[in-house]
Amino acid sequence: MDPGKDIKSSPLYSEDLAPIPPEKRTWNKWNLAALWVGMAVCIPTYLLASYMMRAGLSWHAALAIIGLANLVITIPMVLNGHAGVKYGIPFPVQGRAAFGTQGIHIASLLRAIVACGWFGVQTWIGGLAIYSIWNAATGHEGEVALSIGKFICFGVFWLINIWFIWKGTESIRWLEDWSAPISSSSALCSLFGVRIAPMVSRTHWNKASSCSTVQ
Repeated sequence: MDPGKDIKSSPLYSEDLAPIPPEKRTWNKWNLAALWVGMAVCIPTYLLASYMMRAGLSWHAALAIIGLANLVITIPMVLNGHAGVKYGIPFPVQGRAAFGTQGIHIASLLRAIVACGWFGVQTWIGGLAIYSIWNAATGHEGEVALSIGKFICFGVFWLINIWFIWKGTESIRWLEDWSAPISSSSALCSLFGVRIAPMVSRTHWNKASSCSTVQ
């Protein structure tokens, strides 16, 4: 391309894909860390850990595996997103160097298909969470099989997600900033209340029983 030519006249240019200048970038390290927490500390993570425990693993082994796995996948995520953070460009622009200006369309579509599938999984699980909260609040007994109530809750959670998507990445940044401390704290409280506290209580009880026996 001619260096003197206006880049906006190029067919490869788009306002949505244009680099974001540094003064307009609002995401910092805390926002990115909060986003990572939101992806790591979530209901599918709890489900995966519970399946491991049902298969025979101890709770601390399942916790270690989940933690290590999230750290491992962080490496390619950081490497893949480094150029975007540094230069303010999205993946369709970054990928042109590897896939070409035409091939990047295929890579972007494949990426979008996977994202849509995972969005569906997460939305269904979120809908089940709303369904469970509703049953607990109203005293109703939930159904194991598919039901109209589950699909309604799925639609409600889908609408919540669409609202944040429609509002743009700034709303997502706001949501992650608030949800990351809450989800992390709730996870630690759950771990302490369900696993660590009973262990401490049993240990204390065993010591007290031993002292009573000796006396």
